[in-house]
Amino acid sequence: MLHDEQRYQAAAAKDARFDGVFFTAVRTTGIYCRPSCPAITPKRSNVTFYSTAAAAQQAGFRACKRCRPDASPGSPEWNVRSDLAGRAVRLIADGIVDRAGVPGLASFLGYSPRQVGRVLTAELGAGPLALARAQRARTARILVETTALPMTEIAFAAGFASIRQFNATMLEVYDISPSLLRERAARRGGAAAGAPAGWLDLRLPFRPPIDTDRMFGFLAARAVPGVEVASAAEYSRTISLPHGPGIARLRVVPGESWVECSLALADLRDVTAAVQRCRRLLDLDADPAAISGYLASDPVVGPLALKEPGRRSPGTVDGDEIAVRAVLGQQVSVAAARRLTGRLAAEWGAPLGGLGPDIADIAGGNGGDSDADGTLTRAFPDAATIAGLDPESLPMPRSRARALVGLATALASRSIALHPGADRDEVAAKLLALPGIGPWTVGYIRMRALSDPDAFPPGDVAVLRALRHLGHDPGGSAGSGTGPGAGTAIAEPWRPWRAYAVHHLWATLEPPRTPEPREPRTTRDDQPVHAR
Repeated sequence: MLHDEQRYQAAAAKDARFDGVFFTAVRTTGIYCRPSCPAITPKRSNVTFYSTAAAAQQAGFRACKRCRPDASPGSPEWNVRSDLAGRAVRLIADGIVDRAGVPGLASFLGYSPRQVGRVLTAELGAGPLALARAQRARTARILVETTALPMTEIAFAAGFASIRQFNATMLEVYDISPSLLRERAARRGGAAAGAPAGWLDLRLPFRPPIDTDRMFGFLAARAVPGVEVASAAEYSRTISLPHGPGIARLRVVPGESWVECSLALADLRDVTAAVQRCRRLLDLDADPAAISGYLASDPVVGPLALKEPGRRSPGTVDGDEIAVRAVLGQQVSVAAARRLTGRLAAEWGAPLGGLGPDIADIAGGNGGDSDADGTLTRAFPDAATIAGLDPESLPMPRSRARALVGLATALASRSIALHPGADRDEVAAKLLALPGIGPWTVGYIRMRALSDPDAFPPGDVAVLRALRHLGHDPGGSAGSGTGPGAGTAIAEPWRPWRAYAVHHLWATLEPPRTPEPREPRTTRDDQPVHAR
């Protein structure tokens, strides 16, 4: 935790590592900025610090037009924390308040609305409504600057209750009306006039460094045919969202501190959820300097962390999907799990539809090796569909098939919920109580579905092989190094970043990456808006 003097020193140094971690508000100007804002550093006596943009806005400050503090990466604190405040922030970022209100948020968390509001106000300086309001303003700005949609449609797509509320909020937060904001974007060439409704081009910022080649390669090795298309530089997939299907396309931009993101959505109300799920997939809110700096002193993974300080722990866009894939991947290779998952998706995945011909054309033009012709053709089957299958009909050992259907039944009934605000320990206990679900499966689900930075899959064959290859004895529950608890003892010093240490070890077993030729980028003035 930083105190205010440390925050001021970081702001005076224009340290971009703290962008999104806190915000500086200047009382004499009424403006709040990110720490790296290039403007002259104000006097210490004139500066107040806030942990969220929502708290600064609630205190009466408006966003700086120069540094765009609303375009900062998310704070890494909320990925790490498993308390009520951390869980609530992750759910609000996913858009739950707009979909279900504060009572819905409280219901997901298992607390009363009053208790949730009290905790968030004490921890962040803003309640759930203020946090959701700040998020609506960011979403609205994205739609204003990157689409030609009427303002009325933008207002309701962003979650505002009325066009009047939309206009008032935008003016208060950004000190500019939506119409003028669009005019400025048009002069820069940023407005997507004539673009198909539902298509957005965004930038997803992150804190450098980042090893995107390895992360995209990790996703490519596990890409499900028809659902995902991946290479070392680009990843596309179908995505199931609260209001309908969509397509997300993520592209590496060499030398930049952002990932290029294109979204094709059946319903624009899903913008917020889609952006946040893409961020979780690529672990874009992580603080790699803090993680690698901590792991660097460890004799086992320290040399790996020093060599690749930008290592990330990929998450997912759908927790239920990852849970199903974890069961399918039990005791088989990555390639075998990919083939088995592809068969499941091909037979029971819903065909891609409802997005219109323009989006369907782009879905089929990504290239790659995900399907016979590299196209996106279907969504991954949902939990309810898999729960209705006969285990005897599934092409896998009967015990695993029964475990798969049992897990899907629990997910479909919501007795186990893998949403961003889930209590990780509670979910783990419920998963372990299911037949056929062991510690490795739970660890993998925690790592990817729940984005737990300290998740560890005990007994993971690849981890044990990597440790032995590096000359270390992984140990084990019985000292043999092969038991179900193998590797847990040697991993204790890696807390609270065991998931990142696992990815460092997995990477040592992957073939050397050959950089793929990338299309040259044409210099242009139309810069897509940043999105959290």
